[in-house]
Amino acid sequence: MAKKRGGRKYGRKASQKVETVMRERKRGTLRSGRSGKKVTSRKQAIAIGLSEARRSGAKVPRKRAGGRKRKGGGKKR
Repeated sequence: MAKKRGGRKYGRKASQKVETVMRERKRGTLRSGRSGKKVTSRKQAIAIGLSEARRSGAKVPRKRAGGRKRKGGGKKR
């Protein structure tokens, strides 16, 4: 049986990009692209950092198609 080798999922450039974006968020200078509103969410800041890294050609896995999948059905009454 072939053994699977574990490599880096994200490149060093990607982690540096996320690091700088997180610092911007902490200072309160990080703004979202389209609306220009101040970003306070940690998750959103990471997403911005990764998309910037993708644009600059860093090693970042592709985004999942179709967004997030929800578990379970709708509201229960």
